[in-house]
Amino acid sequence: MTSPQFAAPLDALTDGEATAVNVDGVEIALVKDGENVYAVRDECSHAAIPLSEGEVEGCEIECWLHGSRFDARTGEALNLPATEPVPTYPTTIQDGRVMVDVSAPIGAET
Repeated sequence: MTSPQFAAPLDALTDGEATAVNVDGVEIALVKDGENVYAVRDECSHAAIPLSEGEVEGCEIECWLHGSRFDARTGEALNLPATEPVPTYPTTIQDGRVMVDVSAPIGAET
């Protein structure tokens, strides 16, 4: 098991926007909602489109192609056409740095 790895500076993230990062070879979309940062696999489970290119509202991220929305906290698909969740990853904030543990996906098989 690996430890969390650096993903982005916290001050580079903006509420209401997704930020695409690569953590140890895994494409991640970071979603900041107030004091919290969530990490989801940057790929829609329905159409393999980068979620980081979609709209963010609160803790939800939307795939721009077909409008599927996902809960960034759990990866749960919230509407059709997506029916499968996307993997999420544990995040921590250390000294103003967002750390993501890609070795421990939650909510979906990777």
